[in-house]
Amino acid sequence: MSTSVVAPSREELVQRIREIAPVIRANAAWASENRRLHEDTLRALTAAGVFRMRIPLRYGGYESDARTMVAVSDEIAQIDGSAAWVAVCSWVATWGLGLFPDEVQDEVFADPDVQVCTTIGPGSATAVPVDGGILVNGTWPCISGATSSRYQQIGAILLDPNGQPYPVMGPVLMSDLEITDNWHTTGFRGTGSVSTTAKDLFIPQERVLPAPMVVNGESASKLNADTAMYRAPFISVGAATTVGVALGMAKSIRDTFFERLPGRKLTYTEYPSQADAPVTHLRIAQATMKIDEAEFHAQRLAATVDAKCASGEAWELLERGRSRADEGAAVQLVREASDIFALASGGASAYTSVPIQRVVNDLQTFSLHAMMNPDVNAETYGRILCGADPNTYYI
Repeated sequence: MSTSVVAPSREELVQRIREIAPVIRANAAWASENRRLHEDTLRALTAAGVFRMRIPLRYGGYESDARTMVAVSDEIAQIDGSAAWVAVCSWVATWGLGLFPDEVQDEVFADPDVQVCTTIGPGSATAVPVDGGILVNGTWPCISGATSSRYQQIGAILLDPNGQPYPVMGPVLMSDLEITDNWHTTGFRGTGSVSTTAKDLFIPQERVLPAPMVVNGESASKLNADTAMYRAPFISVGAATTVGVALGMAKSIRDTFFERLPGRKLTYTEYPSQADAPVTHLRIAQATMKIDEAEFHAQRLAATVDAKCASGEAWELLERGRSRADEGAAVQLVREASDIFALASGGASAYTSVPIQRVVNDLQTFSLHAMMNPDVNAETYGRILCGADPNTYYI
């Protein structure tokens, strides 16, 4: 166990991503075609320390803050959104495992480069209490990065014969789960978000926590109890962890558009080039401003998480709701921007040799995630603003 780790700065981590960009870029199309990240991409991300970013310092992790996560995931997503998504999912999982008892962390984080996949919902899984722990059966869909992870943070509904059923979470080895290769989608194909299944899987009691405890960021760890990174609720952390992926993909679409713009004609018009047309000027200004606005929401979200973690002040319900709303607003804005760029890219952009459509599809699939839904997140925030119950414990 490391005791003298010096975590790299935000700028250094971003620079590391720029250095491995050629590897990720060279394998992005392969990942989409083969529905999983290429081994070279995973090795490059690991060598850059990406999977260490939300692991405690004492294990060799970096305890990176929210603004660093936004910057790094943004940088990766500008190259390949699927690679960024697999990374942020592991950040969510490793952060959550930092709330578990220290002996559980000792096992999972024995390798500081460990990749972990996760779900925050129980799927179809149920559990029953048995001697020394629980027995789990069920399936979890859409487990991003499952094929390259060592552990999965699973969720299940515990059927307690002495009380009401309630959700629980806990880490299990991927080798104890069955994988169903059913990730056949129009976008985010490279994330390898397959389904996993447990059959009579025993989980020791020390690896099991009530899901509401994890969602609320309540720590069972003695050594992490006063660590700044853990002074935040799970959903606000999750929002700050993932929002940079949306920004990066939108910037990728924007940059691809501008790379193709010189010399492009505006078919069936007399303009000598697309860049000369006022309609192009209007569209591109609108789209670029939307990305700028999305960046505001992403940065406000990350700054809120970092400030609250640094101060240790209690989170207000309004702040929790606004965290979800900020991510929803950012996702809506980048979707609108990507639609403008895609429409202005012309029929030739439909060819698979032009990456813009792949990235548009990736961004669309990303935005379908239940935690990214702009309308649901806005409604939740609006309920809180109006003094109503948020109607969810994912807050």
